[in-house]
Amino acid sequence: MADRRQFVTFTFYRAEPEWRRVPAAERDEHRREFADVITRWNSTGSMRVVPYSTVGTRAEAQMMLWRICYSLDELQHMSAELLGTRLGGYLRIAHNFLGMTKRSRYMIRYEESRQVDIRAIKPGERKYLFLSPLVKNANWYTLDPDQRQTIINDWIKELINFPQVKMNVIYSFGLDDQDFLLAYESDVPEDVLDAVQGMRETDANRYTQRDTPMFTCVQTSVQEMLERLG
Repeated sequence: MADRRQFVTFTFYRAEPEWRRVPAAERDEHRREFADVITRWNSTGSMRVVPYSTVGTRAEAQMMLWRICYSLDELQHMSAELLGTRLGGYLRIAHNFLGMTKRSRYMIRYEESRQVDIRAIKPGERKYLFLSPLVKNANWYTLDPDQRQTIINDWIKELINFPQVKMNVIYSFGLDDQDFLLAYESDVPEDVLDAVQGMRETDANRYTQRDTPMFTCVQTSVQEMLERLG
C-alpha cells in the first residue's frame, strides 16, 4: 500500500461542562461506548487511529484522534459513529485538519537521511506529537524549483541535527485551509523546541504566512484519553 496516498486527519474534541455533571456510572458507560467505536475501526485494518490527550496543553480541546486511511468515506462513517454515541452528544469538535500524503522532490533528502517514505505515514511511534498547520506566502510559489530546493535543504539540515525528532509532512492543497500539516513526533519535547527554533531561523521562514495554532499532544490509550476528560 506504500504506493497509495493516505488520507490523514487530526480531530480535536472538547467535552462540554455539562457532561461532567452526568452521574459517574453513566459517564463510564459513555466512555466505554465511545472507546468501542475507536477500537472497532482500529481493528478493521483499513484505518489506523492513534489517541492523544491535550488536557493542560490546549484550552479549547482535551483530546485528539490522529486517523489515517485510504478513503474519505471511511473517515465520514467513523466520525458519524463517534458523534452518534452518547458521549458524542456532549462533544464539540474544536479543530479538524485534513490532508493527504504525497511524494515531494523537496523532501527526498529528508527521506534518505531517515530511511522513510513519507507517502506511507506510520503514526504513533513516539510519545509526543506536535502539530502545526503551515501556510506559505505567495512569494514562495513564484520561486523556481531550484531556489526552493536550496531553501528546503537548509531547513531540513536543522531538523537532521535532531535524530530523535520525526517529521511527517501532510499536503492539504484543495482539501483544507492550510497548505501543509507538519506533525513532529518525539519522546524528547526539548529537541522539538530546539529543532523548530533552528528551522525558524532559516531563510524558509521568510516565506511562511502562518504556522499556528500549534498543538502539543500526549499519546495515551483510548481509555486513558477518555479518563482524562474528567
